[in-house]
Amino acid sequence: MNSHTARLKHVLLADDDEDDRIFFREALDELALSTSLYSVKDGEELMKVLHYEGVIPDMLFLDLNMPGRNGKECLREIRMFHHLKALPVIIFSTSANHRDVDDAFLLGADLYLQKPSGYTLMVQLLEKVLNIDWGQFVRDRKAFVFS
Repeated sequence: MNSHTARLKHVLLADDDEDDRIFFREALDELALSTSLYSVKDGEELMKVLHYEGVIPDMLFLDLNMPGRNGKECLREIRMFHHLKALPVIIFSTSANHRDVDDAFLLGADLYLQKPSGYTLMVQLLEKVLNIDWGQFVRDRKAFVFS
């Protein structure tokens, strides 16, 4: 087992849809990886957690379409703060809109993952993302939309 997969991975999920948060947690629990999941329901809560509670996860899964402060606004703010610049941000959205993908890349997201409709695919995609060695990761526009 690689050293980057052996330790506990702290995952933060920001998604306003409760069913999607449950689906994500269940898929994460299927993996043979040691993870802890902290989830928030909107952008306001996300930014409070990152700024005031001092929670800095190993990676953030960020929905774009949330009420109030949306994912793009949060991403813009995250990339403005030095202590969050290296935080891997994976956009996790139902949108496959090219504008959303382009905006997310330009704003500094590391990957764009369209929410899968099936449970098995969700488990497989999460396993791939969680096994990325973020210390060696290089953002690449051609590989930005993850599948």
